[in-house]
Amino acid sequence: MNNIKFDDLGLKESLLKAIKDMGFEEPSQIQAESIPVALEGHDIIGQAQTGTGKTAAFGCAIINNADFSGKKKSPKALILAPTRELAIQVNEELVRLGKHEKLSVLPIYGGQPIDRQIRALKNGVDIVVGTPGRVLDLIRRKSLPLNDIGFLVLDEADEMLNMGFIDDLEEIVKSLKTDRQTLLFSATMPPQIKKLARNYMKEDTKHIAIKKSSLTVSKIEQFYFEIKHRDRFETLCRVLDFDEPNAAIIFCKTKKGVDEVVEKMQARGYMVEGMHGDMSQNHRLQTLRKFKEGSLDFLVATDVAARGIDVESVTHVINYDLPQDNESYVHRIGRTGRANREGVAYSLVTPKEYMMLKQIQKHTKSKIIRKAVPTVDEIFQNKHNNIINNVKSTIEEASEDFQKFIPIATQLDEDYSLVDVAAALLKIVFDKESSFDYTSNSIEAPVMDETRLFMSVGRRDGITPKSLVNFLKDTARISPKQVGDIDIKENFCFANVDADAVNNIMKKSMGKKLNKRTVNIEVAKKRK
Repeated sequence: MNNIKFDDLGLKESLLKAIKDMGFEEPSQIQAESIPVALEGHDIIGQAQTGTGKTAAFGCAIINNADFSGKKKSPKALILAPTRELAIQVNEELVRLGKHEKLSVLPIYGGQPIDRQIRALKNGVDIVVGTPGRVLDLIRRKSLPLNDIGFLVLDEADEMLNMGFIDDLEEIVKSLKTDRQTLLFSATMPPQIKKLARNYMKEDTKHIAIKKSSLTVSKIEQFYFEIKHRDRFETLCRVLDFDEPNAAIIFCKTKKGVDEVVEKMQARGYMVEGMHGDMSQNHRLQTLRKFKEGSLDFLVATDVAARGIDVESVTHVINYDLPQDNESYVHRIGRTGRANREGVAYSLVTPKEYMMLKQIQKHTKSKIIRKAVPTVDEIFQNKHNNIINNVKSTIEEASEDFQKFIPIATQLDEDYSLVDVAAALLKIVFDKESSFDYTSNSIEAPVMDETRLFMSVGRRDGITPKSLVNFLKDTARISPKQVGDIDIKENFCFANVDADAVNNIMKKSMGKKLNKRTVNIEVAKKRK
């Protein structure tokens, strides 16, 4: 990337301020390559995986170039996404990018009252983000104004094709004016997507392909802790106190986050300093030197500040925040396992971040294993064992320094038993090693608000927990993490699901077939 900054891309000041507020310092590859081209007005076909920063890429181009100054608001950009979840995610990021422009962004998708969406469109919006089915419905009702739409984005076009939206896409594209700018993003380029691009995009369309980073993880163990947001710092401390890493780099998404974590860690007695872009080059070099020499155990850093760091002694990388894109994850965990050594990478993940973790896992083709946060009892026991092992090895080595303490031990032996002396010394060592302060013995993983559903298929239909989860995942496009306990009876079954997913399941899964049986679904009656 040659350390390209967002400042180098030709974006206006209000947009740069929003990007800074979001904690982004350096563009991802797709952003660096596509934003300047899009700003010049070219159509783009971007071949890039999910999680590479595509949303900010097309969002920056639209917000920078579109004219939102009219008295009556009408949509200037239409963004099509395959799923409700992605539409919501894109909407949220565009709101953050456009906050200094005070832009109104409207997500439209099925499962929500259409009359409410029609009212919002009548009141005026700047950008519409939606799924093809609902967008086409609004176009046919003549409720979605199209005259001023100068930007069209097809996000994850291959996914929309896989979901059977190709005819809807064609009808939507045909209804828009031809002098628009079209940005198409797709992980793969099947023939129908190529045909769509050929028929409806300009002749001078620019092709940008982002290759996956290669990642060697054979010596890097990858784990994640599922936590509540409020337990993030507590979890970090427990992991460090339990593992006692030789040296660790802790990654935060923002400069402010780095400063806050460093301050809290120093207050707990950790040997730690931070690195981010607001610090002088001299300060960063001094911090890195101390980390390499071992006078610092921990380094807290942003992605940009840590780029290029090569410290062989680093045994742990901890993602305090998940990175903004998959490529950054690759770079982060590559800071450990250097020089053919083994390394460990931990990620602290809230329920909202779980889908992002799944994208990372898919991108890296590696298994990221869930781990329980260490309890206080486990940490204490681990420290006990370490102290005992250190005492044994010190006695067995019988070094010259060790010999110097024998007269002191002999003197103490005159007044106390050697067992009491040893116990007192061990207490001193342990108190020094265990100066942390925990609020409770264990940290509980977040529990989702569940709804129990009744489904009209059971054992006689060949239903298994796995087939039921896959059915809900494929039809309602929910995460397997949103499915809890499953109870399969002979003729029917029950499944506990995330309450937020119920409407989607009732709309998308009801009436579909599982093992050739039509599935009827209803909220289960409360058990007496």
